[in-house]
Amino acid sequence: MSDLTLPRLQHIIGSGTVAAVGIWVTYVSYTQQPSEAFLFPRLIATVFVVLAAWTFFKACMGWTKVGNGISVAQMTNLAPGLVVAMVYIFWMAKGLGFYTATTIAFFVLLSLYDPAPHRALQSWLKRIIITACFIAVMYGLFALLLKVFTPREILF
Repeated sequence: MSDLTLPRLQHIIGSGTVAAVGIWVTYVSYTQQPSEAFLFPRLIATVFVVLAAWTFFKACMGWTKVGNGISVAQMTNLAPGLVVAMVYIFWMAKGLGFYTATTIAFFVLLSLYDPAPHRALQSWLKRIIITACFIAVMYGLFALLLKVFTPREILF
């Protein structure tokens, strides 16, 4: 085991957090009812937790090339997306329904990170079209192809 550097510590903390979330999501997917509604999430959560645990193990053992870590500038760029993700996870998805909340969150993230000018009408039309296509693919994948339940609350 090599010396514990700041970039390596960042990798251990990050991968450990992702592994902990993966364990929680997997636990929830295996304990909720109706079990048919959680068949697809169980599959994804199981794969997710195995990969996350492996990444965490590699980070702890020092087997991962960690680079230079996350700078303040990079964290500043990531912060708005993290805020949108937290609002989506803890409020929007349950309060507005899966498809409505996903549409709003995707559009906001696309607007935040798209380098196209925000004053140009054409860039807004592009964002709306991309969001509509994304949601159509999500609906087609979950509702039509996989025939799995999605969280249903206020709107969808």
